[in-house]
Amino acid sequence: MRNLWIFISRYNAFFLFIIFFVVGIYLTVKNNAYQRSVTLNSSNEVVGTAYERLNIFKRYLNLGMVNDSLAAENAKLKSQLLGLTTVDTAKDVKVVDTVTNQQYTYLAAKVVKNSVTLRNNIMTINKGTVDGIKSGMAVIAPQRGVVGFIRDVSAHLATIQSLLHKDTKISVTLKKNHALGSLVWGDGNFDIKKAFVKEVPNHIKMYVGDTVVTSGYGSFPAGVLVGKISKANVATNDNFLSAELNLFTDFSTLQYVYVVKDKKADEQKALESMAKPNE
Repeated sequence: MRNLWIFISRYNAFFLFIIFFVVGIYLTVKNNAYQRSVTLNSSNEVVGTAYERLNIFKRYLNLGMVNDSLAAENAKLKSQLLGLTTVDTAKDVKVVDTVTNQQYTYLAAKVVKNSVTLRNNIMTINKGTVDGIKSGMAVIAPQRGVVGFIRDVSAHLATIQSLLHKDTKISVTLKKNHALGSLVWGDGNFDIKKAFVKEVPNHIKMYVGDTVVTSGYGSFPAGVLVGKISKANVATNDNFLSAELNLFTDFSTLQYVYVVKDKKADEQKALESMAKPNE
């Protein structure tokens, strides 16, 4: 307390100036219409600017909730679109389907952890068994492109073995002629923007710019965009060709993904398990 009084007494002239200055402004504004009008307009502008900045800040804090809502809505619309249009491997045919007969649905999930610099990259999403997620389900990117497969699942989380993993292999086809191949990553070049199509029959001609899509074999629906060929017709030692392609999926910026639920997956696995290994 003593130090406070010493401080006030030392700077009493400054404090008196502030007091008289404030009182002078108050009397000037109160007794003059023009100054009062200018002051009110200025204060309204300052308050309005402050409220605008506050609203911008509040909207920024709500972006996560908005993104979650938009991702869920997009997943719902994609599922409805699958119910109206089915891509056939022989030709594009629109098939009117019912919700009961619809094979695929999408579930939006947020990426909570991701890696792109390893040889075997894994990502984690905020959906799990309580959301109907199962191991082996396909995962695609929000705009276009494949992501990978569900690997391990807990109640509320799941891990994805992304395409950027040495053990990931996805059945794909050339969009123009439906020639089958296998999509893999790496092959000595671990560029997160590139992958390779292998095991393409050597009588198939591939060209730079050809579009590669999923074949429909496995967990992915047919026709999901994968990428465009950047280097074609690379000969291998097993009478097959391979090609390098630029991926549509940007793994470094993934924030949301769509998990593909195949209603016929369990039925297919059960049926195929009945076949003898040597048949």
